Amino acid sequence: MPSPSPFPSRPSSSSRLWRDCSFRRLWAGQTASQFGEHTAVVVLPLVAVVTLGAEAGQLGVLRAVSQAPMLLLSLLVGAWVDRWRTRTVMVAADAGRAVVLGAVAVAAFTGRLGLASLAVAAVVVGTLSVFFDVAYQASVVRLVGRDELVRANSALEGSRSAAQTGGPALGGVLVSLLSAPVAAASGAVFFAVSFLSVRRIRRAESVPRRAPGGSGVWSRVRDGWRFVAGDAALRAVCVASAAFQFAFSAATTVYLLFLPRDLSLSGAAVGLVLAAVGPGALLGSVLAARLPRRFGYGRVLIMAAVVGDGVWLCVPALHGSPAVTVPVLCGVGVVFGAGGQLVNVTVMAVRQTVTPDGMQARVAATITCVGMGTTPLGSLLGGLFAQVWGTRVALAVAAAGMLVSPVVMAVSPLGRLGRTLPPGRGGSGGGEGGGGGCVE
Repeated sequence: MPSPSPFPSRPSSSSRLWRDCSFRRLWAGQTASQFGEHTAVVVLPLVAVVTLGAEAGQLGVLRAVSQAPMLLLSLLVGAWVDRWRTRTVMVAADAGRAVVLGAVAVAAFTGRLGLASLAVAAVVVGTLSVFFDVAYQASVVRLVGRDELVRANSALEGSRSAAQTGGPALGGVLVSLLSAPVAAASGAVFFAVSFLSVRRIRRAESVPRRAPGGSGVWSRVRDGWRFVAGDAALRAVCVASAAFQFAFSAATTVYLLFLPRDLSLSGAAVGLVLAAVGPGALLGSVLAARLPRRFGYGRVLIMAAVVGDGVWLCVPALHGSPAVTVPVLCGVGVVFGAGGQLVNVTVMAVRQTVTPDGMQARVAATITCVGMGTTPLGSLLGGLFAQVWGTRVALAVAAAGMLVSPVVMAVSPLGRLGRTLPPGRGGSGGGEGGGGGCVE
């Protein structure tokens, strides 16, 4: 009979991660923030369409201005966040978004809400969301060890995807059943909850020190851009993301018109259909922690993108009553959510692994700028194509365009990734979870 080991057993990486109070608070705050963001993303367009009677072109403009900050500010935000405490950035962004959506609720309640005020609110919320999203991606590397990045990202991306489900569902139901002020106020409540959670993070961050006579913000922006451009895997992430986000933004703009007008779905049904992405995304988060190490990161990445994006091609062919179309659309959402989440978690783990700690925010912002920066043009063209060609043809073209992304990844180093991630270039991310208790 073997004698017991004199050394205590080391807790699993997952166990250490969830005993870490700082990570738990980041996760809770990011979850609430994402719910607020995705509620607002759907509430503002639905209020424009359902309450203010916006046309396709006006909806395209509203979505475009809300997405413009990702293109115009991401690079600058990345350079700034690399020099700041991410906790401070996230807390300020949450507070600002709560105030703005609260103002929208008051304006709607008093009957003074119009398309112009919606556009202004969308721009401000979009700007602050860029700050929060860049900051939380940099924060996780500063709070947890690199051996825990895949699990940490799986948890964070899982909550983000759950928000992509719950936020639209909640927004659609509130706009349909209650009122625009209540729908807008729900987003403000989520941001307030995130504010309270994130500000309770107590662990000191390892913020990169500014060198004597340090370079200016534009020089740091160029450094981040050059680093991404010089890495073949990160270049592929940029191009694939730009292709996907352009086509997906166009498809989403048309989709928000297609569901209520062509398929005659109510606001609650639209929310349910949009919410179906969430269960799939949660499934994708679970699979993302297992499948890549079993079948290879590259193989899982490509297959997930092909299946998840390709399922959209069946949407334009749908006809019939909601009893028929809603279950099919929910199935499409589940498949799309699972595939998209597998891609998101895998790509984020690759990006964080190959990026030095002092450039995490700049690299995240550069990829956001290149990828998400195409969404305003996609939204505008989606609305234009819907007006010129009709929603079915426009939706089919946009759905086909989404398949460019997996092709780009397949011919890049991403498609050749094996069961292990490429070697990293940065130091420890800090935040080693301890063996017991609540780790600060």
